[in-house]
Amino acid sequence: MTFADLFERAAEHDADAEAVSAALGERRSDSGNGDTAESDQKATDDGPNPVDRDPSPARVVADADVLAADLLVGGPSREALDALRAHSWTTLVASDALLDDAAAVIASLADTDLAADWRDAVEAWREPVAHPPGDHPALASAYRGAAMQVVSLDPSLTGARAAAGLRDRLPVSVREPRAFATVFSAEKLYPEAVGGAYPGPDRDPRSMGPVRSGGDQQR
Repeated sequence: MTFADLFERAAEHDADAEAVSAALGERRSDSGNGDTAESDQKATDDGPNPVDRDPSPARVVADADVLAADLLVGGPSREALDALRAHSWTTLVASDALLDDAAAVIASLADTDLAADWRDAVEAWREPVAHPPGDHPALASAYRGAAMQVVSLDPSLTGARAAAGLRDRLPVSVREPRAFATVFSAEKLYPEAVGGAYPGPDRDPRSMGPVRSGGDQQR
């Protein structure tokens, strides 16, 4: 099942970013994983980062609301994640708990079959990371997975005050999808992340299959 297939099926359902955010907020409120300040503290205090690598801006966490909105809504969330899908040298970092949240939102706003097929596709794409129960799934995934960028629709993470507090504890930038898509430059990042001259996108963002350097991508 490709992302193109999933997006076509998702178009049958009527959902917007506000509904996605509300559904995720309700789920995390029930589970106790939505307290940013407390879970941020736990993410950094509950042992060292287990990933044996330096943090990298090419390693990105998409919060559950962005993952669900990419599928169900499109728009800025899809544009942001297309930038990652189109480049095989970037890494989507996500814990099982983060995917659990996104799949639950998709099931609640669409259907369980779509949620299950989406999970199969995203699990083949993401790099898994583990973190203690109760940690904020996006922040803990970034910390444990050496990701320097988080994309989220949650204003408690993207607001200026929250961003300042996070930078004091985590080497991470948290941006809304539109802002991430605006500042993300594969051409500028490639020499640091890989080395050499940027060859252009190397993966189709819908099929996740390889493309020739500078080749057309399916939109």
